[in-house]
Amino acid sequence: MSPTKLTTSQKKYQKLAETKEIKRPLLKNCLIAFLIGGLICTIGQAISFFYMYYFDFTEQTVGSPMVATLIFITMLLTGFGVYDHIAQYAGAGTAVPVTGFGNAVISAAIEHRTEGFVLGVGANMFKLAGPVIVYGVFSAFVIAIIKTLLIQWGLI
Repeated sequence: MSPTKLTTSQKKYQKLAETKEIKRPLLKNCLIAFLIGGLICTIGQAISFFYMYYFDFTEQTVGSPMVATLIFITMLLTGFGVYDHIAQYAGAGTAVPVTGFGNAVISAAIEHRTEGFVLGVGANMFKLAGPVIVYGVFSAFVIAIIKTLLIQWGLI
């Protein structure tokens, strides 16, 4: 309902609800999310440097193993119940990086493990991972077509 069509009792309830509503510290929450998200990205950069130094990856080839490592660490932390506490504190700081994807996938698997490995764990993991993979592959295809056309036309 729009605010102009509220009854008197609904307006009174709305005013009461506004006075009882917990005021969230928006600036503090944004700062914490920024710092935790930055920390996760810093850890990812450290993993990249580790792979480049010890395994002779280049800057162009280190991305995939670094992302896979971050997802694996996130899945372990989620499985042990640690990541949920970090996410509760950091909010979007843990959801935005690739670690949020890893957490969402493994959380779905854990939630549905009683239904079995195939129909429970596997099927529910890919309810989230499937669309991400499909849109990722499709986006990469579109970008590759655009780049190929730009190269063909001599624009890059």
